[in-house]
Amino acid sequence: MSLVKRNNLFFPSLMNDFMGPDWFGGTEKWNASVPAVNIKDNEEGFELELAVPGVKKDDFTVEVDNDVLTISSEMKSENEENKDNYTRKEFSYSSFKRAFTLPETVDGSKIDAKYEDGILKLTLPKKQEALPKPKRLISIG
Repeated sequence: MSLVKRNNLFFPSLMNDFMGPDWFGGTEKWNASVPAVNIKDNEEGFELELAVPGVKKDDFTVEVDNDVLTISSEMKSENEENKDNYTRKEFSYSSFKRAFTLPETVDGSKIDAKYEDGILKLTLPKKQEALPKPKRLISIG
């Protein structure tokens, strides 16, 4: 058994706790800033809902390219205060990007987006040929 392995036995979580992903802002914190998406499938199409409170409608970019729907947002703010003997400057930046491969049944040219009360809602209608057909009676000749 090497010295390193022996130390890990005596202090199994010391380095893991100190150097773990939370300490340096790893994936656990990063995922918290990416909004979750609810996806509903109905007869006419799909509905996507993202909870993004505090974001202005103009901060969103929604685009379709090669059957990939991309939703992104970038927000920047900067405050500067100058007094006689000091200057205080604060800034913040946050962004996210989510991408979804559209199924062949979605008509990408008719996607609609609305933002209200902190919820970005996208409607992805199905192509006419993908919509359910009404039942019909076939006569026997």
